[in-house]
Amino acid sequence: MDVNSEMNKGNAVNVRKMIEQKKSSRNLNNLIEKVMPKLLFVIASISILTTVGILYTLLSETFEFFQRVPIVDFFTGTVLRPLSQDPQFGVLPLLTGTIISSVIAMFVAIPIGLMTAIFLSEYASDKVRRTLKPMLEILAGIPTIVYGFFAFTFVTPILRDIIPGLQATNILSPGIVMGIMIIPMVASLSEDAMSSVPRAMREGALALGATRLEVTGKVVIPAAISGIIASFVLGISRAIGETMIVTIASGSTKNFTFDITQSMQTMTAYIVEVTGGDAPAGSTIYYSLYAVAMTLFVFTFLMNLLARYISRRFREEY
Repeated sequence: MDVNSEMNKGNAVNVRKMIEQKKSSRNLNNLIEKVMPKLLFVIASISILTTVGILYTLLSETFEFFQRVPIVDFFTGTVLRPLSQDPQFGVLPLLTGTIISSVIAMFVAIPIGLMTAIFLSEYASDKVRRTLKPMLEILAGIPTIVYGFFAFTFVTPILRDIIPGLQATNILSPGIVMGIMIIPMVASLSEDAMSSVPRAMREGALALGATRLEVTGKVVIPAAISGIIASFVLGISRAIGETMIVTIASGSTKNFTFDITQSMQTMTAYIVEVTGGDAPAGSTIYYSLYAVAMTLFVFTFLMNLLARYISRRFREEY
């Protein structure tokens, strides 16, 4: 009896310990379950809080600028002379340079990127696709400052031999090189959109006697049009926000012109120039930095909203 009682007591102690361990483990799990959602919420809110902080900074400093310079003069002025004795702060020269360089970039990126996506999606074998796509995406990993020197030292001399009167710094050369830089984005996103089209649609069209080119043009591209257009819009947004290429190759002349052979300045290049030390803190030119940055922010924000709208508006579910 004594032996059995001792064993029963030992078993009771072990069971009690197991129950206590289970309770402590359960309490720890409950604590983790309560803490983790809050921690994850804080982490997820970092990007939102960062955006709010950026907006607050831009809006507060931009408001200070528009207290010194009328907003109408800023958005309608064709002369930008921030360092002259009679400074003028018209943003149209910067808007013109930004838009022209982006348009040139998309004239390069859209046809080449789309044709590349069509080849990868519809014509290339798996082996060729696995080889060519990573090589294409290497372009996306090249630093933009390298593209800038490439535009200035290689592309511009070639263009000057072809186009008489082309200046050493111009908007054409950086626009072309920006287009080359954007090709991987357009090609990759467009190829993903076309690859998502069900194979049954291709096979059905081929069974009806369509050629592969007809299948691509009349079946695959219309079915993937939302993703393709979204890649174009995101490419334009990327071109608008590009900095180093235009800073190096387009010059700093604030011309209000549509002549692509002339030196022009974009909004991003102006921001780089102002932050280079020529603008003392608290001066009007210093606050103009934030006004231009706010304009650039609105441009890229609207482009992203447009891309999201197009993706949702024309998306087809399969």
